[in-house]
Amino acid sequence: MWLDGLREEWGLRSRGALVSRLLDELSPHPECVGHVDTGIEHLLQAVMTPGDDRRDSLFQPDRPLGSLGAKVALARRLGFVDEPVEKALHALRKLRNAFAHSAESASLAEPSHRSRLEAVYAHARLNSLWGHLEAALASQPESSQGALDPYLRDYIQLITILVAFLEATAQQLKPFNPTVVMRFSGISG
Repeated sequence: MWLDGLREEWGLRSRGALVSRLLDELSPHPECVGHVDTGIEHLLQAVMTPGDDRRDSLFQPDRPLGSLGAKVALARRLGFVDEPVEKALHALRKLRNAFAHSAESASLAEPSHRSRLEAVYAHARLNSLWGHLEAALASQPESSQGALDPYLRDYIQLITILVAFLEATAQQLKPFNPTVVMRFSGISG
């Protein structure tokens, strides 16, 4: 099963590509949430009829599904993510926006950010990968900046789990094939 493969990969390899990238960035950079945005886009594209152009214009910034918020809402309404995952995705979106618009150096340790993420982390800790990721991050050598901040560690684990499961879900979905189609000649089905 695909989950066993993920467990094996995270249990045996201490630095997956996404974890390495997040560790290298050492901040909740907007690009980190971009990985989640891409994952949810792949989830939605997995059930859609392919667009006419090479880049799906439906997902361009000025189009209906150009924002992370719109993608999250659609994924929830279609039943592809449950309510705790939806809340996690919206919390990350809000966090990304807060960091992007902060005039001073923002930190995950700030009470407003901690409170936004604590309920999300409580749900994410139930995921079987959480412990494997925690062990992988704990085995990393200290950087020149010292030990990995626990707030950043939890953030990295959350992003990694969301991306892994969004992509795994997308791989298991099939394009939607409606039983009824409206045509100018009438309704077929």
